[in-house]
Amino acid sequence: MSVVHPGYAPPSGPDRPPSRSRVRRWLLAATAAWAVLLAALAWWSARTDEPTVREQRTIGQAVPVVDDAVGRLVAALDGTAWAMTPSRVEQGCRVTPFSAGTELTRGIDVLVAEGGERDLLTRVADSLPERWRAGVRVSSDGPLLRADAGEFVLVEGESTSPGRVRFTVLTGCRPTDVEFAGPLPENPPEPALRAALQALGRPVPERSDEVAAPCPGGAKAWTQRVAAGAGPAPLSALAPLAAGAVMIDTPEAYAYRLGSGLVVADATGDQLHLAFSTGCAD
Repeated sequence: MSVVHPGYAPPSGPDRPPSRSRVRRWLLAATAAWAVLLAALAWWSARTDEPTVREQRTIGQAVPVVDDAVGRLVAALDGTAWAMTPSRVEQGCRVTPFSAGTELTRGIDVLVAEGGERDLLTRVADSLPERWRAGVRVSSDGPLLRADAGEFVLVEGESTSPGRVRFTVLTGCRPTDVEFAGPLPENPPEPALRAALQALGRPVPERSDEVAAPCPGGAKAWTQRVAAGAGPAPLSALAPLAAGAVMIDTPEAYAYRLGSGLVVADATGDQLHLAFSTGCAD
């Protein structure tokens, strides 16, 4: 027989755990609140944060940056023998495994005295905007310039062979929001190009390809290019046209100033190419 002492309450047994339905409701509410918070943060980030990857910028947004970068390179190349190259547009590249895009590449070819490739790259790097963080390093393939023109547009410069440097501006693959025109603009060759072709004994085409870029000061730099056929080219025949303003004179390349323009003849490869350019300092 047990005795209950005054003032003592007998134990009532273990606490009953909360019901499963109550726990489930609590978890669902917490999950819903977390999802709403994440959605709000994503909405705010998409409207206020700077893009963090190239895929967040379309090809249409990159084009003005590319053109500006080419113009700034031209300005930095004042005093050298250069010519802009035709733009290359690659459509159908992969932005993601599930979506296609477009990639734009523009370039400038430069002739220098053999051995002066690294000095040229260093001089150009020093002339570019500080925000580009341009620099030149020595790789296994030679000196390499790299810079960030903004909006994930890459600028590179490298020596392609002795006495030759190529600058390239690349967008990488971007979502497509604009359509690019087909062929390059065509205009009758400038008188300087006509005279050079005639001096070399090559036919004068009715049209030439033309590429352009905006200069930092608001002017426009441009290059006209013509293919002058295959076969050996006696580039020394251009000497009378140069009038003492020769910049490059080798068996495969010849360049000279003519007034405010620049004539470059390139006999490497299977075709002779001639270009007439005006820069940003003219």
